[in-house]
Amino acid sequence: MSIVLQRLLRIRLEETTFARRRFSSSSDSARRSLERVGETFLRGYHAALADRGADVLSAELEGIEHELQGFAYEGASMALDVLDQLAPWKGGRVQAFLAGPGKRHIYMVHVGAGWSMARLRFRLERRLSRLDPLLRWLALDGFGFHEGYFHWWRYADGQSLPAGLHAYQLRAFDQGLGRSLWFVGGAGCERISRLLSRFPASRLGDLWSGIGLACAYAGAADEGEIERLRSAAGKYSPHLAQGAVFAAKTRERAGSLVPHTDLACRIICGLPAIEAATIADRMLPQASEGSGPDCPSYEIWRSRIRMHFPEAGQSGEPGEEEYGSERKRGTGAYLKEEKENVQQSAL
Repeated sequence: MSIVLQRLLRIRLEETTFARRRFSSSSDSARRSLERVGETFLRGYHAALADRGADVLSAELEGIEHELQGFAYEGASMALDVLDQLAPWKGGRVQAFLAGPGKRHIYMVHVGAGWSMARLRFRLERRLSRLDPLLRWLALDGFGFHEGYFHWWRYADGQSLPAGLHAYQLRAFDQGLGRSLWFVGGAGCERISRLLSRFPASRLGDLWSGIGLACAYAGAADEGEIERLRSAAGKYSPHLAQGAVFAAKTRERAGSLVPHTDLACRIICGLPAIEAATIADRMLPQASEGSGPDCPSYEIWRSRIRMHFPEAGQSGEPGEEEYGSERKRGTGAYLKEEKENVQQSAL
């Protein structure tokens, strides 16, 4: 790829500041912590954009502070997918990254590919088909995070949906949009709750799941703020817990469990992070357990994790009446059958 095109694709560091994004923050420490996430993401993105080969990229990523490495791998994956689309004669970069240095960060690599999909919205189905059958939905999570992070005002009314996505793709998008609200709201429960108040009930479960993941993975909140978040989640607390479990699993696989992840899991899940991560392993479905685009195996996995927590299966799961005309989003009549399947599984 030409130097000129690489320069055009660069993202200025200023774009990750709260001032530029017009985010609020609960404290200066929370703001700085979340800004460091963005800075690290761009470090990985620009390292991969240079396209100097896997060994050089791996060395640069591994030199980043352990706690933040996942964000660098996420940024690198975005750049690699951008390169795959704009310089296809050297394609397969993301797949090679997943098979090599990105293997430990497989979840973040899938999320990062979704950032690229949000910016280059062509051949989406083809690109998704090349990712892991279970984890490809994380790319659409990344798509949603990108949109919330860079264009949150487009979705602030709680009604707007991205064009071109359908069925469960829109639910995965909302999971990423929820993660972005952790940044938009500056890790502050009060601000995040105000943002959520504009969304219909049918979308809240997925949004709370994303918030739980961001809280436990990115951190930036103290014990009191996390406790307020758990209380604010109310009947959606199983969704919040499922997100925290995913965060714990993501860090456990990468070998980067940190105190703030453990704190969040203890408060939200009632378990230390290492035990929360094992829930993700135990609830993992077989590939054959999915039932099409409306209920992929990925959603069965998430649902089983939610059912592990006390509130799940009672009021934590939205009923069919809440979806109404939104069945097109892939969140319709499968819920009753899914619950029956989950109850029969070995939990």
